[in-house]
Amino acid sequence: MAELIHELIAESADRRPLAEALVDGELRLTYRELADRVEEAAHGFAALGLARFDRIAIFIEKRHEAVVAMFAAAAAGCVFVPVNPLLKPAQVAHVLRDSNACVLVTTSARLDMLVGVAGDCPELRHVLVTDAKAPHIAGLAVTEWREFLARGRGAALHRTIETDMAALLYTSGSSGPPKGVVLSHRNVVAGACSVARYLGNSPADRILAILPLSFDYGMSQLTTAFASGAAVVLMNQVLTRDIPAMIDRERITGLAAVPTLWIQLANLDWRGRHRLRYITSSGGCMPRPTLATLRQALPRTRIYLMYGLTEAFRSTYLAPEQVDARPDSIGKAIPNAEVLVLDPEGRPCGPGEPGELVHRGPLVSLGYWSDPEQTAQRFRPLPPCAGQPRPGAVVWSGDTVRMDEEGYLYFICRTDEMIKTSGYRISPTEIEDVLYATGMVGEAVALGVAHPVLGQAIAVVATPGDSGVPDSAALLAACKARLPSYMLPALVELRPGPLPRNPNGKFDRRMLASELAHLFAELVP
Repeated sequence: MAELIHELIAESADRRPLAEALVDGELRLTYRELADRVEEAAHGFAALGLARFDRIAIFIEKRHEAVVAMFAAAAAGCVFVPVNPLLKPAQVAHVLRDSNACVLVTTSARLDMLVGVAGDCPELRHVLVTDAKAPHIAGLAVTEWREFLARGRGAALHRTIETDMAALLYTSGSSGPPKGVVLSHRNVVAGACSVARYLGNSPADRILAILPLSFDYGMSQLTTAFASGAAVVLMNQVLTRDIPAMIDRERITGLAAVPTLWIQLANLDWRGRHRLRYITSSGGCMPRPTLATLRQALPRTRIYLMYGLTEAFRSTYLAPEQVDARPDSIGKAIPNAEVLVLDPEGRPCGPGEPGELVHRGPLVSLGYWSDPEQTAQRFRPLPPCAGQPRPGAVVWSGDTVRMDEEGYLYFICRTDEMIKTSGYRISPTEIEDVLYATGMVGEAVALGVAHPVLGQAIAVVATPGDSGVPDSAALLAACKARLPSYMLPALVELRPGPLPRNPNGKFDRRMLASELAHLFAELVP
């Protein structure tokens, strides 16, 4: 059984060398071909004279070179840092500086974007371009990908064990720049095997990868597929209307997306897509109307509602058999993980009592890169228990959940997204669920805006649903009928287009909050 990330590919290559592993446009690689390319690139990295655990940043769209570079970096004993291709130059520079990346894998066009900021990344020594002739940049060794591969033949690789760090994934918090989460080989492999187990993945599956590979949920499509010998089909520049056609063309059996994307996908024509064995949703709560539409449109498809955090990969899933009975639940712990609901003193919460979700097990990451203070705050042990002389660290998620009498978990909200108004703590999800239930909105976000009297006032930003432009008064009336007075929005703002997303496709609550920050600034308490 694989213990290291690159062994996921190598072992599948040993079992089924001629099976299709990766599709990138017209390029189709078997497992043997993919394993050979990963090994070749690993020796290429070794020939650069990299030290163990040196960081290799990968700033390209979903292409086979990105996949090869990620797994080759791990095979070389280095650490891969996938960078979201939607980031702007200053944001990319932050990742390069913060990770102390010494190698960058990119394209010539993307390198041109970074000319103005590359000088601010003092550790960056090597740039590998995957497409065109390498441009000259003062102070950097820029090499074409083919030349890089040719130079590596025979170079020795560092010895690697499963507890070594293998990846840095950058995740945004409620404040400050994105921070790097350090993943070990063990974290990634254990996560891949756990997810593949409950999804029932097999070599017969073909998984469509539409999410960024810099997103743990997006990277999971690769690792889960390779752990089970399935094929991955890469899809870039995703337009929702193109996805069903790609599913037909590539005979896709598995599709993962975030709720904001499912909201758009649900209203497409899904007739005849019987090959689609399962779909998954993570990265937020699936609105009930969207879930109902998908259930009707895809009656033979198994729907998995999941919850995860970058710091522990994946934590819970709701089995498809429970979706109709518990559409609001995030399920129970995934295989090889324990999920607890604890109060601020670390005591277990009773059924229905809100508390913080705490994850224990081999998927818990090594902490935050170069941030011991934040690591100590979020990764700390549980109280000692009998027979466990050295209890391992767990991750305290910062998410508020509750558990029912049967052990099913329900997400309430992120602690840092909780709206605090007039002494009450309110989950934005409760308000958003009411708005979605009206059928009048396509997208909706509730958030707290600073208010001199209330602390925070509740504001809602929404877009029209299929029935046309809703009326703010009608939405407020729906809230009054379903919610207590202290949960009523002070503002409902309607916008014509899609609400802003962050690079991982989730609603950008920080941007919306900054746009509305001035609303009540001039009120006198």
